[in-house]
Amino acid sequence: GSTSAKRNSLSVQSLLQASARLAMPNYFKLPLWQAKGIANVVVETPRGARVKLNYDEELDCFTMKRPLPAGIAYPYDWGFLPSTRGGDGDPLDVLIMHEEPTVPGVVVRCRIAGALKVRETKKDGKRQRNDRFIAVPQEDCRARLSSVVDLTKKLRTDLEEFFRATGGAAGKKLRFLGWAEPKEALQLIKAGEEAFAE
Repeated sequence: GSTSAKRNSLSVQSLLQASARLAMPNYFKLPLWQAKGIANVVVETPRGARVKLNYDEELDCFTMKRPLPAGIAYPYDWGFLPSTRGGDGDPLDVLIMHEEPTVPGVVVRCRIAGALKVRETKKDGKRQRNDRFIAVPQEDCRARLSSVVDLTKKLRTDLEEFFRATGGAAGKKLRFLGWAEPKEALQLIKAGEEAFAE
């Protein structure tokens, strides 16, 4: 009797200690750079999802933000660059162009292939920059994209329409300001790093 009770309480205690060690990190504060030119990208919403997921810093977990419009799904994994802040006050947004979906909370080491420069107008009329960065996993030999200029015009248009539809579902109007090649995108990310550090 008392030996097995003692063993069970020890098991519960060790499980509680182990779960405390396994607590989720604050994804917003992870280091941005893994190595020179290789960014850590946190996945929020996996490819194929029909709902937008968000990392909630207060709850320390991923939550459902809203469903996407009927018939729309994420074409690629969607996430953010940790230790950055964009014009909307959130970390910089990233679309990870690869063929397999991952799961929320996975960190994918990526090269930055560029960005779609975006100005959003919210319902209240407030305008802000909210660029969409395009990244490619470092370890995916099938992901050969090095610059957004290498994307076909059709794919660039499809991505713009996806962003327009998902932005509209959130009550925002999007104005596209053009595509940034990797060098310009890295400068925009540097500005996001500086804004986060302030």
